[in-house]
Amino acid sequence: MFLRPGIIRWWRGAVGPRPSGASRAEESPLRLELFSLEHLERHGKALAGWHQVDERGGRNRLLARLSDNEQVLLDAYELVVAAAEGERRLSPAAEWLLDNFYLIEEQVRLARRHLPRGYNRLLPLVINGPHAGHPRVYALALELIAHVDGRLDQPGLVGFIAAYQTVAPLRLGELWAVPIMLRLALIENLRRVAARIAHGREARDEAQRWADRMIEVAEHKPADLILAVADFAKTQVVLSSAFVAEFARRLQGQSPSLSLALNWVDQRLNEQDLSIERLVQLEGQSQASDQVSIGNSIGSLRLLAAMDWREFVETLSVVEATLRCDPADAYADSDFSTRDACRHVVEETARRGRLAEPAVAERAVALARATGGDGSVHDRRRHVGWWLIGPGRDRLERE
Repeated sequence: MFLRPGIIRWWRGAVGPRPSGASRAEESPLRLELFSLEHLERHGKALAGWHQVDERGGRNRLLARLSDNEQVLLDAYELVVAAAEGERRLSPAAEWLLDNFYLIEEQVRLARRHLPRGYNRLLPLVINGPHAGHPRVYALALELIAHVDGRLDQPGLVGFIAAYQTVAPLRLGELWAVPIMLRLALIENLRRVAARIAHGREARDEAQRWADRMIEVAEHKPADLILAVADFAKTQVVLSSAFVAEFARRLQGQSPSLSLALNWVDQRLNEQDLSIERLVQLEGQSQASDQVSIGNSIGSLRLLAAMDWREFVETLSVVEATLRCDPADAYADSDFSTRDACRHVVEETARRGRLAEPAVAERAVALARATGGDGSVHDRRRHVGWWLIGPGRDRLERE
């Protein structure tokens, strides 16, 4: 048994009746031109120059989308489970969804836990382009996922973000938000593939019902086959690649009289410069692409869990690089909690003073450098920590 009844019952009680998969708009997976590392870096710089940003943040729309994504994934999973229990053929992507749904559930829970309702107010928003109204760091996550077809790796991620920051440095909070935003973007991608899985499953099920009806009529009342085909034509079935591929698979090689139904389908398709053969080919390509996208996205969710995000932030933070210019050479040798405390003060001071974080870090370093080195008190003042988490903080904030 694949379904976990407790989860299904909780969802039905929490969100009420669910629309069928077919009633939801199908959005394309995050799948754009594949970029090499060099191309990703160029793209990062281009985005940084193009993005228009509202530094004030805004309301959190990502939580609502996460809940919707979770339901689409659950709807698709239920369809796949029903098909598996009915011993119907599954697409490769559907098998991936079936085998890894537990991991997707876990990632959705993690995303919700790490996405408090007021989070967006701390993150600058993009106000132009397709991701307008969303946090800038989420827009970057979507762009990256789309240009690697969901297959993240650390060099690509670091190179992309580093290149963006050569033009427009990210806030510390944005860098810390990268893992949650990547998780949300991957869940978004999985939702889109899952919606395609659901639409394909429903189309194949409909094709199977019509094909079975045709086969039964051909076997028992062959004279009525033309009436069955007429009924089929009246329903105005959408001849999607999934429907046509399954319909043809079920009827080809059966009774010769069934060629009547196949010929009607082919004639309809010819009106659109298509054919059964072409749609079967397109369906195969679509299934292969979806399998790659879902496999890559699930693999990337595992990568997120394995990455050292402290190292990521400290490697890419412009504030961190500035504070490491500490004239006492003590900052870099301090422990993580001390460095983190210094960075938090930079964040808070910048936010209250409506300043850029790098400017605050530069001022702390400048104050440390301006202090002479002729005595123990002065030596301590040559450490940026004196000005951030020590007695010099008041002066830093005043200036």
